[in-house]
Amino acid sequence: MQPEMIAQHHTDVGENPLWHPIEKRLYWTDITGGKLFWYDPATGHHQQCYSGPQVGGFTFQPDGALLLFMDRGQIAFWRDGVLESLIDAIPEERESRFNDVIADPVGRVFCGTMATPSRPGRLYRLDQDGTIRMVLEGIACSNGMGFTLDRRQMYYTDSVKGEIYLFDYDIETGALTNQRLWLKVPEGQGLPDGMTVDAEGHVWSARWGDSALYRYSPEGVVEQRITFPALKVSSVVFGDDDYQTMYVTTALSGGSQEAEGPGAGGLFRLRSGVSGLPEFYSRIRRPSL
Repeated sequence: MQPEMIAQHHTDVGENPLWHPIEKRLYWTDITGGKLFWYDPATGHHQQCYSGPQVGGFTFQPDGALLLFMDRGQIAFWRDGVLESLIDAIPEERESRFNDVIADPVGRVFCGTMATPSRPGRLYRLDQDGTIRMVLEGIACSNGMGFTLDRRQMYYTDSVKGEIYLFDYDIETGALTNQRLWLKVPEGQGLPDGMTVDAEGHVWSARWGDSALYRYSPEGVVEQRITFPALKVSSVVFGDDDYQTMYVTTALSGGSQEAEGPGAGGLFRLRSGVSGLPEFYSRIRRPSL
């Protein structure tokens, strides 16, 4: 259960680890640094593969391309260093950026944005035809999402409020309804950040400011707490062919290595003895198709 640091790029806000089942690599982003990286577990090699506008989150398309959710509300396909814009900007998000996204079981994407000085953040849904609509507003900091095993409910994290919610989710329409509080993080125990759901239906939630990754039962009871040599643990995903390896990102967040921890900004992995599930592909049609 001891986390192993496998890459150290001193990411300011390392986030959105995602296993690419076609390439058999782990990708992750440094949001504020405007960078993407990949790690190959077969060779141990890792490198930066993108530099440009900030990428708050991304998904994988069935053809292997990355769908990037960027600043100003821009969304673009990216492959082999080439960007193909889907949405150039969302007028209401020109002072903001995306922060954490998730593809749903049929290929839509739920994508949150950061708050601005003038208004709170929002949650959008990008449909398969490329249209985008707002589904939730009044968010302090839009963050980690995940689906229950029966695909009838969706978890959603508001980090600044320290809360994770459950919504009823309609797979046919993508509608979210019946929002209720699922978990409130106790004061002084950091903020809930990125998350994933394992094959047993338990929630793994990264804890920004508490040097830890938590496993919760579906009822919201803490079952495990795994500590890291980094104050700000930002996100988690399962990967490798057997989906039994957990990959965890951390952040320096403008601090010093001494203050944030020797592993801050690094990518970690661990084998928890628990299996995960593949994340869903986004299935967003290109404008030309």
